[in-house]
Amino acid sequence: MPFPDEPQTAEVVAYRPAWPGEFARLAAELRAVLGPYALAVDHVGATSVPGLRAKDCVDVQVRVPAPLDEALPARLLGAAGYRLRPEPWNRTEAAGGRECRKLVFAPPAGARRCNVHVREEGGPNARFALLFRDYLRADGAARRAWGEFKSRLAEGRPDLREYGQVKAPATEVLMIAAERWAAATGWEPGKTRDSKIEHVSE
Repeated sequence: MPFPDEPQTAEVVAYRPAWPGEFARLAAELRAVLGPYALAVDHVGATSVPGLRAKDCVDVQVRVPAPLDEALPARLLGAAGYRLRPEPWNRTEAAGGRECRKLVFAPPAGARRCNVHVREEGGPNARFALLFRDYLRADGAARRAWGEFKSRLAEGRPDLREYGQVKAPATEVLMIAAERWAAATGWEPGKTRDSKIEHVSE
């Protein structure tokens, strides 16, 4: 759930060319805060897909060593003002038939709206986020359909929790097509040209 200073409803807007630059600034800040603990910092979610409609909230994935140590990122990011989201669905998620640990942080109060997803390097949930991004970058028809779906969903279900509950099963359907695309193209995380542009690693 959003903190009191964050938007309380879902609003989907047209793609904004400023989003990659805003991600780059966030990634540099997170690199400075986390140091070598951050094995990689990725721009993920809808704002990472040129041309896709999205909520104006930059999703950042930080891949860290396994097993995920909750105390260390909470301490490092907390010292920089980032706020750990406490809800159970911000602590675990299913991907690849496995229950995966994660942490999600909100930005410091008043900072650029974002979600910082901390996931284990090599985990199926980290792969899921990268495949979602790269598939929608590659398939224009899927990208347009997904953007239209999200716009209509936000109009009919502006409450953030309801919006998320409806979007989650639809995302699973989308990812069936994404997995077929990955198998057909030989996709692997971090191997596409766009991944190299927006992937920050050691």
